[in-house]
Amino acid sequence: MISDTYFKPLIFVLFLFTNQLSWAQTQTNGLPVETIFTFPGPLPTTLPDEGDFGKGIIDLGGLEVAQVSISNSTAQRVWSTYEGGGDNMGFSIFEPINLPPNFFKLGFYAQPNNQKLFGSILVARSVNLSNLLPPEDYFEVGNTTSLDIKQDGPAYVWQPVCLNGYQAVGMFITTSPEKPLPTQQYTSCVRSEFTEASEADALLWAINGVSVFKLRPIIRGTQATGVYTGTFSFQGLISSTPLPPLFSLKNTKLDMYSCMPSEAQTRVLFQTYSPLIYFHPDEDFLPSSVDWFFTNGALLYQKGNESNPVPIQPNGTNLPQGGSNDDLFWLDYPVDKTQKEMVKRGDLSSTKVYLHIKPMFGGTFTDIVVWIFCPFNGNANLKFLFIKRLSLGDIGEHIGDWEHVTLRISNFNGMLWRVYFSQHSGGALVEACDLEYVDGGNKPVIYSSLHGHAMFPKPGLVLLGNDGNNGIRNDMAKSDKVLDCGSGYEVISGLSGVVEPPWINYFRKWGPQVRYNIDKSLEGFAKILPWFIRKSFYKLISKIPVEILGEEGPTGPKDKLSWTGDEKYY
Repeated sequence: MISDTYFKPLIFVLFLFTNQLSWAQTQTNGLPVETIFTFPGPLPTTLPDEGDFGKGIIDLGGLEVAQVSISNSTAQRVWSTYEGGGDNMGFSIFEPINLPPNFFKLGFYAQPNNQKLFGSILVARSVNLSNLLPPEDYFEVGNTTSLDIKQDGPAYVWQPVCLNGYQAVGMFITTSPEKPLPTQQYTSCVRSEFTEASEADALLWAINGVSVFKLRPIIRGTQATGVYTGTFSFQGLISSTPLPPLFSLKNTKLDMYSCMPSEAQTRVLFQTYSPLIYFHPDEDFLPSSVDWFFTNGALLYQKGNESNPVPIQPNGTNLPQGGSNDDLFWLDYPVDKTQKEMVKRGDLSSTKVYLHIKPMFGGTFTDIVVWIFCPFNGNANLKFLFIKRLSLGDIGEHIGDWEHVTLRISNFNGMLWRVYFSQHSGGALVEACDLEYVDGGNKPVIYSSLHGHAMFPKPGLVLLGNDGNNGIRNDMAKSDKVLDCGSGYEVISGLSGVVEPPWINYFRKWGPQVRYNIDKSLEGFAKILPWFIRKSFYKLISKIPVEILGEEGPTGPKDKLSWTGDEKYY
């Protein structure tokens, strides 16, 4: 018979072990990252065989790179934490495995645990053997031993020490304090001519002063050579040695279009990923085609000759070309009041979207920018404390409204990576795994905000202001007012052989400047509020972008910084 002096300690040990096992299973089971994201519909695998698009490997001028899509067969999870970051679920780090022949790792991949497993990282193969070399050594950036967090034991973060003339692109992660061996099997250093400066991109995780960021090239745009690698950096870990920077890759071929899709390939891609845009059920001001706007009486005004406006010809053939936004010309509605009200409300049945095709990240991605024109932008509404909806009268109204969404597609495989949603003075970049899709297909669902036409990935209410409880209302909901972008579109720029329509090179305003006494209007609203909260009201208004409160007609797509640059996102 077992005595109590033996049996009770044994029970206690088993209790501790069972609880530890239960905690570990709770952390790893059911997390979104445990499920690999798959698109709901088939990917465009039957693209026309033209050029170097979709071939899987891109030559940067002597350094070939392949894009490894993270999955159970291409990566193994090295370490996870289970708190902090999005939804307080933590994040995970993955090491690429089963690489293509003669390709080497440049770093590890990381992503939040509140997302399905989705993403990619580049691996490299040197055409000239000297373009990739193993590191001379590693030094420890820091570790997580002192962080009081739920984690798979401590993680040790190492940065390669490269020979002079070579740079590190990513970090190496271990779960033991033993320094990695300086071999190319672990990670590679890249010849400096194939690298350029990087900066923090999306925040992956943050807790207790420690942050993890994805990296992106500092200089981005249609002519920029920086390549998005998919690596990340730790910030805030204590290191006794000043940290040298991590770098992005660089396309030295200087031909950003060599791996871009052809016109036929672009049309297949757009039919696969073309968005469906829902307008709010109460939306009075819908989009139209540009030609509908012109042929229904839009007028061109010239400074100094305002009494003699000129009807705009179809496709804008008589609009001033080139120049700059110098206030010498602007567009306006027809003079006839009935016609004016009709034009303001747009015409969904005539609407087409306008596509600008451009290279990004050194020609390794293609942006399909989808431009939408609305003849009128409605007034703004405010939520403030106990007031759920306060109309700001004419504030926010202006003639002519250009909005856009951008489909960012990999030139390695034709897969949709991210979608950009324009939102007033900036926007949001959302990964494909976090989007809503049309049933049975890969078409993202997009929601246009009431009156302002800002683009969002989800329905509901988003407040634009200095906190999450007060601000300008962005109301989104499904309705029968819906635009299928794939059913009517026109490629206006970026592809070989495409002739830009005259209106795209009109750089002046698409609406007149209307003078509202904003200060007087806001003062009137403030008077209905108790005196002790007026200060908070004015503070809130001061945080709202001028684009929302202003009354100037916007300029066209080609005048935007994003036409040749990257998107501006929060």
